[in-house]
Amino acid sequence: MHWGNELATMRGRYGQRVGITDAEGSHTIAEIVDYAAGIADRLSALGLGPGDFIATVFQNSMLAAAASYAVALTGATEVPINPVLSQKEFDHALSCTGTRIVLLDRATTPTLTPCVAVEDVRKCAPRPLTAEGWPDVEPETPSRIVFTSGTTGPAKGAIHTHLGRWTAGLLLRSVLPTRPGAQNRILLMTPFSHGSSLLTFAYLAEGASVHLMHGVDTTAVLPLLASGSITEMFAPPTVLAKLTEALEQTDSAKPQLHTILTGTAPLSPMLYHKAVAQFGEIIRVTYGKSEMFNPITVLSPPETAEAYAGNASSDEGLCVGWAATGVRIEVRDEEGRVLRDGESGHIFLHSPHMFRGYITDNGLKMLAPGEFHDTGDLGRIDQTGCLFLLARQSDMMKTGGYKVAPDEVERALAAALPETEIIALGFPSEYWGEIVTLVAECPPSDWQARLAPALTNMTSYKRPRLFVAMDELPRNAIGKLSRAELRRRLSELYDLIETPQPALVGKGRQI
Repeated sequence: MHWGNELATMRGRYGQRVGITDAEGSHTIAEIVDYAAGIADRLSALGLGPGDFIATVFQNSMLAAAASYAVALTGATEVPINPVLSQKEFDHALSCTGTRIVLLDRATTPTLTPCVAVEDVRKCAPRPLTAEGWPDVEPETPSRIVFTSGTTGPAKGAIHTHLGRWTAGLLLRSVLPTRPGAQNRILLMTPFSHGSSLLTFAYLAEGASVHLMHGVDTTAVLPLLASGSITEMFAPPTVLAKLTEALEQTDSAKPQLHTILTGTAPLSPMLYHKAVAQFGEIIRVTYGKSEMFNPITVLSPPETAEAYAGNASSDEGLCVGWAATGVRIEVRDEEGRVLRDGESGHIFLHSPHMFRGYITDNGLKMLAPGEFHDTGDLGRIDQTGCLFLLARQSDMMKTGGYKVAPDEVERALAAALPETEIIALGFPSEYWGEIVTLVAECPPSDWQARLAPALTNMTSYKRPRLFVAMDELPRNAIGKLSRAELRRRLSELYDLIETPQPALVGKGRQI
């Protein structure tokens, strides 16, 4: 792998085009890769290269892209870290990988105190990038360590090789709704350390433009979408919900988008239909993991509209599309046997661009040649080959001898409380194993009464028997709801009274 050749070709072909617009203005593709060359020169002067781990900690900006390119140019291994992580989580990532140095922008992360050397990239002098002078990197050496969200335990670092990173970029570009070009400009608001970086690299490689924003400021985003200058937007469900709600509550001009890309978490039918009312049928769904970058499965906007148009029962799962080129999906039973189409089980994946193993506090855990990745997700494949997600294995509730998927409970009740975020989980019980519990974020005063008709229509063992209202549901650094953290908080606040009817008692009052 020779990243110098890759970036020099991109610079020569598209260098004068605007590549990234951020809070500081617009930057051409040449300016981005030239900054990368300057940062890489500094890393090389420090003796860093293949075999070294270098953390990058940036808000969404041109500097984030330049720093990532710089690490690749030297042949070292990048450890991208979300700057909003706690000090404990930050130190965990550094200790797992043995990172020697942290690249950052002191102008945006002035309080960060890593326990290793720090290099402020603003002090690096850009210079014209050429293909010469960079190492030819062994394809199977680590290129990026991407940490999992940590919602089910300590975050693990998924090891992606240089060849895997390059292949993932090609595959991502191949499955985009339209091939990006000079006319395309995508809006990215989620952390660069996650999906935003992959889309940035894909768009720049095709000479297209990226608009990077730090977080979702609806007062800035909505006028931008209405201006017609943005053609695509990446919006996970949490972002899509915030923008949809803002559009419902304002008189903003209609967004002029071609496509909304969504993923990272299940898109509920309720949110889909609310978003379509504001944006139109332009939503594209994908399935991605830290262990296997997008694409895994793809559902085009017309296919998404068709999938969400029916009145499928809540236990059928959410359709996330068909496998991308090179991706193999198997649904297996508890003994590891591959199940037939239509049968539900554990989702396993394999592809050329998947991770090669994990790095953790306990060392390396590498995949064997040809080994499939156990996603921890439950699902099924229909007769056409389309994948449906049912739930996370760790989230499944076991109550009275039955297994219940939280997503199924949430979908069955969402229509009764369209303005309220709800989450289902199992609360530990000596008698039942777990009791299906529904937690609502800032619900209206009559929320339980409004749920009554929907509860009546549910299968009895799937009905929530405990109900809790909270001011705020716990989320991790990338906005995902954390059932594990919520379960911990509930256990700290309440005791369970098992008989005669299950009830949570806390602070002197019964819920």
